[in-house]
Amino acid sequence: MLMREKIAISMDGRGAWRDNVIVERLWRSVKYEEVYLHAYGAVSEARGSIGRYLNFYNSRRPHSSLAARTPDQTYFDNLPLAMAA
Repeated sequence: MLMREKIAISMDGRGAWRDNVIVERLWRSVKYEEVYLHAYGAVSEARGSIGRYLNFYNSRRPHSSLAARTPDQTYFDNLPLAMAA
């Protein structure tokens, strides 16, 4: 039916499953380390708390897949140096 209607699904391409792995792993961490541990009273409270968690996740939480470095350390330490004018 999908082919007949010319509808492409996200997992139909070769290697496409890898496209979502990083995001799925991030959301798993957000859910288990933040969301499931708190009973938010309002959407604004959830937004603020999840925002703080994401800041922690990127700047202070070491990641085993990054040799105990944070995503910020890994990213910013590997930026190309700006060329002098």
